This record gives sequence, structure tokens and C-alpha cells, in this order.
Amino acid sequence: MKKAAILVISDKASLGQREDKSGEVIAEILEQNGFDVIEKKIVPDEKDQIVAVLKEWSEKEEIPLIITTGGTGVSPRDVTPQATKEVVDYEIPGIAEAMRAKSLQITPHAMLSRAIAGVRKRSLIINLPGSPSGAKDNLLVVIPALEHALLKISGDTSECV
Repeated sequence: MKKAAILVISDKASLGQREDKSGEVIAEILEQNGFDVIEKKIVPDEKDQIVAVLKEWSEKEEIPLIITTGGTGVSPRDVTPQATKEVVDYEIPGIAEAMRAKSLQITPHAMLSRAIAGVRKRSLIINLPGSPSGAKDNLLVVIPALEHALLKISGDTSECV
């Protein structure tokens, strides 16, 4: 089974003032698609804390897929993309482009998303929106490409078909 981790980024959820529903939706979709969610953590919208968890999971834990949820918008507290950019070795812009393209069919607010996706070491990190419906819609867009992406990131050299 493929390993995955979910990082929920929310001031309110980290303080217990709001239930984390996005992380639950993400875990359910990942498990339905053959992933074992081995880590799940909730942190506030603090760049240093986000960076620390992403580094820990990609370096020490060597988790192939790390999904974040929350902090991808344009409010001053939304720092997930900045934190992710700080840790990734390279971005995979097509993932974020595909998510925004699909989301624009649902809401014009999708153009405000600053979510990114990238690779650190051998971990694929994908930022999803914080709303349960946005997280679900965006994750379903990328699920079909995940297996191939994770194989290539892990060093697979077979021909792409």
C-alpha cells in the first residue's frame, strides 16, 4: 500500500475551535484509492510550523505523498504556498493548473487559489484548499496522475506510455 500524510493548516482547527472536515475527506479519498494515511497533523497558519512538518515528513519519514489542506487563498494568514515553495526542490505546475482549471468550472473564486505542488527529496507535496468540497474536488482531479507521478519521483526509469 502506498503511504500518504495529511497536513491540515488552520488556526481554528489547531485551537480546537473548528472540526477538521477537510482532512477527513482527503483521508477517505486517499484510502479509497489505495493509500495508507500514516500521518495526520493539524497546525496553525504559521509558515515555520508548516515548513517544519513538511521537512520532517519528507526527510525523516520519507512519505511519498504529502497533502496539505488550507492556507492557499489570498488572506494575510494564508501562507501554505510560501511554506511549500521554501521546502520543495522543484515545482510541478501542471498539478496546480489542472486543479484551478477544473475548479473554475465550479466557482470564479478558484482563480484566487495560490496552491502549488512540488517535490522534496522523494515526496510529492500538493496544496489543496481548506474547504471540504474544494479539497475533494481538487484531489479528485489529481488522483488519476498520482501513481505515475509517485513512480517517477521514486526513481522509476521505465518508458512513459
